[in-house]
Amino acid sequence: MKDKIERSREIISEKLDLPKDVILNLPKITIVGNEEITIENHKGIILFERNIIKINTKVKIINIEGENFEILYIGDSTITISGKFKLISYEV
Repeated sequence: MKDKIERSREIISEKLDLPKDVILNLPKITIVGNEEITIENHKGIILFERNIIKINTKVKIINIEGENFEILYIGDSTITISGKFKLISYEV
């Protein structure tokens, strides 16, 4: 049943030209250079260390590797992190 609802939302999003990240609660990742990243619609922090961060999302876990990470902002569904990013990937 959930798959049917998700598919219906996706179709509505496409037909009405609405942003999928809002309608489907998908992660939206905004990167500024290699020094700041904002992830919207996250589901929590799994791991936070100075050189690796793992963020849970509806889709998959986002891995961020680099150095000197610092949380600039954290809210219910948005997080902004600063540091020097070397790799950003989805966990398989």
